[in-house]
Amino acid sequence: QVQLVESGGGLVQAGGSLRLSCAASGRTFSMYAMGWFRQAPGKEREFVAGISGTGGTTVYAASVKGRFTISRDNAKNTVYLQMNSLKPEDTAVYYCAAARSAPTINWSGYDYWGQGTQVTVSS
Repeated sequence: QVQLVESGGGLVQAGGSLRLSCAASGRTFSMYAMGWFRQAPGKEREFVAGISGTGGTTVYAASVKGRFTISRDNAKNTVYLQMNSLKPEDTAVYYCAAARSAPTINWSGYDYWGQGTQVTVSS
């Protein structure tokens, strides 16, 4: 079992930055691919970014590529999402997830989920 706890969300103005963190329990963190998803009001949960267990492979949604960066520190059992040049359409609850596989854009491929952290971007 893996527990995931997100932090770092908040309210920022358009063009600003936030860094989300996801802390994981256990001693096998490096075995999991990690992903970030988000869900805005009235919309389905969507993939944002993913990273392999070693951190050597990353994948991004087209809507965030060039603005967001996913990274991980396996010694700290933590994955990060650096969000720059934020837009109002980035407003959503952001969820961290872990998968016993290569990173995938499909939510059904993830085994564990955090509770989510709210990101609000004002215009």
